[in-house]
Amino acid sequence: MTASTIPARRPWGLMRHSLALTGRNLTKVRRNPGIFLDALFMPVMFLLMFVYLFGGAVSGSTGEYLRYLFPGILVMTTVLAGLLSTGLSINRDIKKGVFDRFRSLPIGRSAPLIGSVLSDSARYLVTLVTLFAVGFLMGFRVETGPVEALAACALAVLLGFALSWITVVVGVLIKEEAIVQTVAFLGIFPLAFGTSMVAPTDTLPGWLQSWVEINPVTHAVEAVRGLLLGGPVAEAATATVLWSVAFLVVLVPLSVWAYQRRV
Repeated sequence: MTASTIPARRPWGLMRHSLALTGRNLTKVRRNPGIFLDALFMPVMFLLMFVYLFGGAVSGSTGEYLRYLFPGILVMTTVLAGLLSTGLSINRDIKKGVFDRFRSLPIGRSAPLIGSVLSDSARYLVTLVTLFAVGFLMGFRVETGPVEALAACALAVLLGFALSWITVVVGVLIKEEAIVQTVAFLGIFPLAFGTSMVAPTDTLPGWLQSWVEINPVTHAVEAVRGLLLGGPVAEAATATVLWSVAFLVVLVPLSVWAYQRRV
C-alpha cells in the first residue's frame, strides 16, 4: 500500500486532509494579519476613486453612480482577491519545499492545493465585510433584502473561488514569482474591466461589446446588481453558476496534473 492510495480508502479522506491544510494556512494568516491589508484597502480605494472621480461624469451625481457601481466593485474585489493571492502563495510554498513535505504524507495529492484555495477564500469574507461597511458609510443601501444580499455575496465568492484556480495552474507551472504576479495582473484587466461594472456598455465598440457579453464576470455583475437593487436575476445568475462550474471542472484536474509534474 502506497501513501497515495491510503486516502482513497478512507471515507471523506480528501475533505479532511484539505480542511486540515486549510487550518494550517489560516494559522499563518493569524500570525501575520498584514496579509489581509490588500483585502481591506483595495475595495476602499476602488470605491472612492471611481465614485468621486467619475461619478459626476458618468451618472451626473456620485450617489447615483455609487448605486450603479457598488455591485460591480463587489464582484471585482472577490475576483481580484482570488487572482492575486492564491497562485502566489502556492508558488512560494513550492519554492520553500513545503509541498515536498506534503508529498511525503499519506494525503490526497490535491489536498494541498484545495487547502490553499480554501484558506485564501477567507480573504473574500474580509473583502465583502469591508466593502459593505464602506459602501454604507458612503450612502449605498441594499434595496431588496438580506437573503438577496447573501445570495449576491455567494455568487461573487463562487466566481472568485472558481477563477482563483487559474492562478493555481499558473503558480504551479511557472517557477518565478514575479512572472506569476505579472500573468495574474494581465488576466485581471480583461476579466474585471471588460464588463458593465463602471459604465453601461451601449457606447462601446462592437468587438468590445461582444467580449462583454460572453465575459463571465459580466454575468456575475448583472446578477449581483439585480439581487442588491432589484431586477431580472435568473438568467445572469444561472450563467454565473455554469461558468463557475465549468472553470472548476477544467481547472481543478489541470492544477492537480501540473502539481504532480512539478513536485
